[in-house]
Order: sequence, then structure tokens, then C-alpha cells
Amino acid sequence: MPVQSVAIVGAGIAGLALALALARKGISSDIIEQADALREVGAGLQLSPNATRVLADLGILEALRARWTEPVSIDLCSGLTLATRTSIPLGKAAVSRWGAPYAVVHRATLQRALLDAVSESPLVTLHLGRKNEGMSAADIALHCTHPPDLIAGADGVWSQIRKLVPGAPKSSFSGNVAWRIVVPFTEAPPELSRDRVSAFMGPGAHLVCYPLADAGGFNLVAITGGFDPGETWDARMERGRTIALRDHFGGWHPVLRQLIGKGEDLLYWPLCQASDGAWHDGSRVVLLGDSAHAMMPFMAQGAAAALEDAYVLADAVSTLPLPRALAAYEARRKPRANRLRQRAEFNRRIYHASGPLRLGRDLALALRPASAFARDFDWIYGYRAAL
Repeated sequence: MPVQSVAIVGAGIAGLALALALARKGISSDIIEQADALREVGAGLQLSPNATRVLADLGILEALRARWTEPVSIDLCSGLTLATRTSIPLGKAAVSRWGAPYAVVHRATLQRALLDAVSESPLVTLHLGRKNEGMSAADIALHCTHPPDLIAGADGVWSQIRKLVPGAPKSSFSGNVAWRIVVPFTEAPPELSRDRVSAFMGPGAHLVCYPLADAGGFNLVAITGGFDPGETWDARMERGRTIALRDHFGGWHPVLRQLIGKGEDLLYWPLCQASDGAWHDGSRVVLLGDSAHAMMPFMAQGAAAALEDAYVLADAVSTLPLPRALAAYEARRKPRANRLRQRAEFNRRIYHASGPLRLGRDLALALRPASAFARDFDWIYGYRAAL
């Protein structure tokens, strides 16, 4: 029979969304989070239509819409000259083509909306300050209101719940890092657009910039090669790292170099990815989000994929016997995650191209109509998360 109670380890986007999706199906859950209080590090998120469609079904779209920004386009630009190479229409065009909005928002705003909805649900109980390292399935059950039929590992790229799944994916440092900062609107140069996502491309690096109305500034993410600071989302700048960052952007446009020069305020994030592997143990433990398929951010699909996982998993366990539900969930989600990973790697090569490859890229972008690029995204943004 379908499950009645689920233990969810991790109160990030994947875990909170899964709790809400299960509650819609009448399934209770206990969220077990090791932090004493929930706080979201980092900065902005891009929420493409495949993500906002799930948020609408979870009942939190309108609360978010009052705070987010819906950009009019994604512009691919030269980091050396600021020239726009191509522009992919969003705004009303996104809603018309893919049936849901494309939005940008601070991570904390999304997490707060999910948490508020979880707090209002009588079917969800949140347990903070519960360390999950070394936990067995029996240990997890001790933290739950009801004995769980299923344990869901939503505990991120450095997941501990993976240890309960034989042959589970393993995470590794990609060799790339993200330097993150929010620049207040009052301090930003006029060359930055307040109504679009701008991706500035350059040799060996790229910089993504978009407005965050809820944060009062521009979200900047610079992605380069770098070294691994370990399992942390809160590494701060040091003199050596500041010099290394400026070296990556030495030949870029002065406006962008000036922005990147705000080194003392930057967060330094390792970009990790998960290998292929089993997403469940065949009986009562399953992985979702970064625990299952941490991927590079070159398609801005990490949060969207986690939301899709939550929706599909809740659908599966509410309608199928548990072993079949877990198999159906993995069969539905793993091929898409792998395809997203492949597309992200393709984008990395394109964004970071140099020499003749960069010239060829720029010519191809200039000659290809924006409508053709929009068609390329149909399989991503038009995806509907259901079995």
C-alpha cells in the first residue's frame, strides 16, 4: 500500500518541497534538520517555468510573486566588450510558451515561503538541531512523530543519507568555484540591466548578473576554476583568492572588473557534482535533490530539479506500493537529471570558450534567431513533474 508517513532528512528546498507535496497527498512527514535555526547562505536563484509550475501546485506561487522579479530576457553578452550576442525572450513570452513564469529571487525568500507553508501544515513536523551524521534508519525513526514508512535523503551534496543506499552517488569537487555577492542597486553601474538576466562570457570564466528586488540589489555569480575549500558554503575571501579572481578577469571590460573587485564581500563556493549511482535501496530509503544528482550550475537548474524530484516522488509514493514507487521515481527522474548535467557541461564549454572556438561561438549566436534558442529550452522549461 502507499506510504502514510515519511522521514525527510534536510530542510533545504528539496526537503521542504517534498513535505508540502506529500501533505497535498494526505501523507504526514517529519523533517529532521541538523541546524539549530534555518538560514540560507548564498544569494539569488533563477526559477524557470518548470520550477514555478511546481511552486504553483504547492500553493506558494502568489506569495513569491509579490517579492520576485520576472526578467524580460536572458541576454548572452561578451565579458570583454559588454556587447549582447543574443537575447532569449522571457516575461510574457515565457508564460505564453511554457505556461508558467520565469523569475529571479533571493534564496532566503524562497526558503521562507516554503517554511511558512510547512509551518501551517498539520501534516508536517519540523525538528531542528538533530545531527544526522552516522545515523542509522533506526536512529532517524527515533526523531519522528510516527514510525516512517520511508526515509528521504534531502541533505544536499555532502549527504549522509547516501550511506544508507548501497551504490549511491558520490560527490566530488568539480574544479570550478562560484564567487557570489549582492551589489546594492545604489552602488551598481548603469550598464547593469534591472529587467533581465545577463550572462557575460569570457575565456575560462563567466559572470551571471540579475536584479533581486527582494534584496535591493544585483545578484552576481562569477564562475572560474579554483581550489576546494572543503565542505562549506561560507568560505570568505583571502588575499590569495582575491588576486586569483582578478587574474581570471584581467582582460574583461572595466565595468565588470570594478564589480568583481569588491573582493572583501565575496562568498567562495566550491561547485561539486554527484556521480551516477543508485537513488534508493529498493525498500525504504530514497535520495532527492543534490543528494541524488548535484550538478553544475550552467543551466541554473539545481533548485528546479529538486522541486521536480519532490513532486514526482510524492506522486509515486502516494499511488504505488513502495518498492514500485521508488523504481518509478528513479526511472522518471534519473534520465532527465543526466540530460540536464550534459547540457550544463555543454554550456560550460560555450561560456568559457577562448580563441577560435570563442569566435565561432559568437558568430553562431549572431546568426541564429532567438526563437531557435527558445525551442532548445522546451524540454527543460516545458517539463511537467508528474508520473
